[in-house]
Amino acid sequence: MTTYIQKSSLFPALISEPPSYDLGLTVVIPCFNEPDIIPSLEALKNCTPIPCAVEVIIVINQSETVSESIEQQNEKTLSDINVWKEGNSIEGIRFFPLFMNNLPKKSAGVGLARKIGMDEATRRLVQVGNTSAPILCYDADSLCDTNYLQAIYDHFQNHPKTQAVSIYYEHPIKGKDFSPSIYQAIIAYEIHLRYYVNVLRLAGYPNAWQTIGSSMAVRCDAYQQQGGMNKRKAGEDFYFLHKFSSIGKLSECMTTRLIPSPRASDRVPFGTGKAVNEIITENDGAYKTYHPAIFDELFPFCASIESLYEMKSEEEVMLHLSQFHLSIQQFFKAQKIGERWLEIKTHTTNKAMFIQRFYSWFNAFKVMKFTHYARDHFFPDLPIEEAAQLFIAKESIEETKSMNAEALLLYFRKKDRTQSWSFYGKNIPANGVQV
Repeated sequence: MTTYIQKSSLFPALISEPPSYDLGLTVVIPCFNEPDIIPSLEALKNCTPIPCAVEVIIVINQSETVSESIEQQNEKTLSDINVWKEGNSIEGIRFFPLFMNNLPKKSAGVGLARKIGMDEATRRLVQVGNTSAPILCYDADSLCDTNYLQAIYDHFQNHPKTQAVSIYYEHPIKGKDFSPSIYQAIIAYEIHLRYYVNVLRLAGYPNAWQTIGSSMAVRCDAYQQQGGMNKRKAGEDFYFLHKFSSIGKLSECMTTRLIPSPRASDRVPFGTGKAVNEIITENDGAYKTYHPAIFDELFPFCASIESLYEMKSEEEVMLHLSQFHLSIQQFFKAQKIGERWLEIKTHTTNKAMFIQRFYSWFNAFKVMKFTHYARDHFFPDLPIEEAAQLFIAKESIEETKSMNAEALLLYFRKKDRTQSWSFYGKNIPANGVQV
């Protein structure tokens, strides 16, 4: 047992069967009130085999106060999985459903479910001595391309310094499984997700990443070193992945595709399902996002971070701050940038260390706080199509004003997957090869 398992895991071993001696990849699926999980399991079963054993751990979870109807559904899901397993046993991949009931109401949710499954995956990988193996996060309503397991396995093999991975994703945007309004809503929301990451990258912010819970993976040893998964009821993926972005150990796997569900949901206070639900029920199908002017103002500030290392006093830092837009000045004064600069400067001995430590302070959460401050006080939100078109127009490559929302999304997807954004004669850094 490792120190992490001894001190941080919440339960003893949950799977009685010993792991395969060649276990080399584990998939963890949180599952709550899911009536149709079998297609998600089928997608994993149908993946191209990889040169190691694979385990899929499904954490069927519920709180101590769950309703009788949800408890019945969870029990049915457990039964459905066990029946499915009997007729779908194949060499190289095993499925382990866990029924975790009576979880504390205060913490029960997706974060806790992921933690339970990832801790169990950690225990089993430690048992076979393969602590560099990846643990993949997947969802009970997700699908994937057939090369999903192979591509992620290869990515970790080919990038030995990578500790965690953000995996390329595409929501379904047409078909018969959902209503037209849901497809319209997910198109708008996915544009927003892609727009936000790319406009931050264009601004020069180094830790801009997609953080989708169903499309991320982490090495077993790195998972333990960073304290494991948090127990947040929402946003667990954002906080988890940005632990690795802040230390430069996160990369992107763009050679496969995770297919998250576009369904509406009110289970969590924010996230994809919540956004889709609000777009449909409250916004009449429309969606607004951050004004690109916010990031135009952030760009010169990020470009000046190196110069902060050469400064000699807090007064010099505050004088430097005064040259930027009021949104920058007011936000960073409120964040006490002078005090933070002194603390960072005192504990660093070279420019590279200073920059990394500065961005550990000005982290993705603080960037979002700045974005919201600038939105609320200076630059009101724009319709997503308008903001996306203004962003793409900076490329001056294609005419996009006539594109509808679906065409804009397809444009973003193409650029993201090929990492071919180019602005002002420069490519946006391909974060996928940072490590």
